[in-house]
Amino acid sequence: MEFIRQLVTIDGISMIGRWLHFFFGIMWIGHLYYFNFTQGSAVAQMDAPGKSNVTNKLLPIALYWFRWGAMWTMVSGLVLLSIKGHTQGMDVFRSGWGVSILIGTVLGLTMWYNVWFLIWPKQQIIMASAAKVAAGGTADPQAAAVAPMAGLASRTNTLMSIPLLFFMGSASHLPIPVTPETNLTLLAVILGILWLVLEGNVFKGKAGPMATVKGVITCGFVLTGVIIAIIAAVV
Repeated sequence: MEFIRQLVTIDGISMIGRWLHFFFGIMWIGHLYYFNFTQGSAVAQMDAPGKSNVTNKLLPIALYWFRWGAMWTMVSGLVLLSIKGHTQGMDVFRSGWGVSILIGTVLGLTMWYNVWFLIWPKQQIIMASAAKVAAGGTADPQAAAVAPMAGLASRTNTLMSIPLLFFMGSASHLPIPVTPETNLTLLAVILGILWLVLEGNVFKGKAGPMATVKGVITCGFVLTGVIIAIIAAVV
């Protein structure tokens, strides 16, 4: 009974929130990697009927779990941050733990935005067009126009997921050595500029080296190194 009582304390609720955050995060990022590493490569080798089956039968199901995994990862993460701020005070976010977590949070919220407001709306257009073609109609010309941005948003999310996982994991195990003299405003400004470049690129439509699976993975690790270098220079 003592263990049950512990589960309804603030620490127990926080643990349950963390558990759900991991669960939904695996659901979300797992589908992200499936789309980018597996499905894309497989569909490129399929004939027209095979591609039609993927778009009409598999994609709607996969996107359902993908987008709701993103939603509940975001919700559970914000609940955890609220509990942390409530129990330890808002200054906890100025600590080494807090800086790492906030870097991961900004990346995660950006990825969530890309899922719900870029990838999902455009995939709806693509799937509706494919359904029309499968029923004997003509393709919606808008589908071809929106597909590149949907693909680039997905690649950008894959890029961001690599530093996200690093900083979420390092918050408790390799915290940034923040001191009262650390210029967190300067750090936020520099990282904010980097964020604007990365997310702005989604709207410019330049995939560059992220066009391939190997390229986006490499870019993700390079981006992680760049952020670490910026932190080292400021801290």
